[in-house]
Amino acid sequence: MTALLDTAERMSRAELEALQLERLRATLRHAYENVAHYRAAFDRAGLKPEDCGSLADLARFPFTTKADLRDNYPFGMFAVPEDQVRRVHASSGTTGRPTVVGYTGKDLETWADVVARSIRAAGGRPGHKIHVAYGYGLFTGGLGAHYGAERLGCTVIPASGGMTARQVQLIQDFRPDIIMVTPSYMLTILDEFERQGVDPRATSLRAGIFGAEPWTEEMRREIEERFAIDAVDIYGLSEVMGPGVAQECVETKDGLHIWEDHFYPEVVDPLTGEVLPDGERGELVFTSLTKEAMPVIRYRTRDLTRLLPGTARVFRRMEKVTGRSDDLVILRGVNLFPTQIEEIVLRTPGVSPHFQLRLTREGRLDVLTVRAEARTGATPEQRAAAAVSVAAAVKDGIGVSVSVEIVDPETLERSVGKFRRIVDERP
Repeated sequence: MTALLDTAERMSRAELEALQLERLRATLRHAYENVAHYRAAFDRAGLKPEDCGSLADLARFPFTTKADLRDNYPFGMFAVPEDQVRRVHASSGTTGRPTVVGYTGKDLETWADVVARSIRAAGGRPGHKIHVAYGYGLFTGGLGAHYGAERLGCTVIPASGGMTARQVQLIQDFRPDIIMVTPSYMLTILDEFERQGVDPRATSLRAGIFGAEPWTEEMRREIEERFAIDAVDIYGLSEVMGPGVAQECVETKDGLHIWEDHFYPEVVDPLTGEVLPDGERGELVFTSLTKEAMPVIRYRTRDLTRLLPGTARVFRRMEKVTGRSDDLVILRGVNLFPTQIEEIVLRTPGVSPHFQLRLTREGRLDVLTVRAEARTGATPEQRAAAAVSVAAAVKDGIGVSVSVEIVDPETLERSVGKFRRIVDERP
């Protein structure tokens, strides 16, 4: 296996940290000299780039938030002239202005490299066929996966998202080795295989690389058992690069190794911003180390995880993201995340993995309704039993009472790729 690793993956920890500090100091200078937002933020904090003499000194510098990116819409966070930008991506902007990111030619090369490294860590090899069912366009998933797979020497099937029946047909006809897709949409594809009477365990697929949303170990088992593949996690976000910031290794499946030669991670207390020691759970923060067009300094991802020592690689690992700080539902004083409900739904007979949380208000009280799709063929008695089981498990495991509705298959709203987990209808 060692022969397959690139030079950075074979560094010692000391060599890696020396490289990180060199790249961090250069990034701070680049951002300060070329981005008005960072120059003002550093000046307000009384800091200059040269004040970073060690990796620990990064904690003295101010955070970057999604609001900062939106306030500088569209190109105010770019650190190079616009004529040096070779591609622009953007978030959907469903909760405000979209966040816009830019890439130089070198940035695109770096992105392809880290995604190729990720696919290789997941078991991909030159010559493999990769079915990319992430959405293409301004979303970073499709094109990020596409160019990384090509960089590794794979054959890309650019299926994009949607048209689920066609996805099933392409998988049968083109016989890909790997699929890259969101985990919730993979379950939709699985349902379509079974609806067509095709055994999903008999396909050519060997592995699935799943990302763009939190998912649980229960969902991993569900996918692996129903599809007879290895299911591994990939992590990224457009503000930092796109997919390929971190990747789970297929030989261990014990969390995602962060490609720390390009992305420096911290975990902070979500409320105080204090940096937490490795092993403690908090909000993930990233500083880019090699980006040219749009460096990010201490970007608050809102993703909740913890940092752990490396196993299959020298790089530190992050646990699977358990939720987002902005997905936290506080119901009558009890904190819960959609992933906690997902664990319960996935172990309940007669219910599919597709569910949604609906928040309403009755009088002065917030009410949470868990709406879960029944599995095809479930009887009315099985549906009723499932509703009672889910409600009891939420009460026992999380400590809050909820209503449960078991709805018909394919009833709940789906976006292309991602599943809409929370519908907040409170005034």
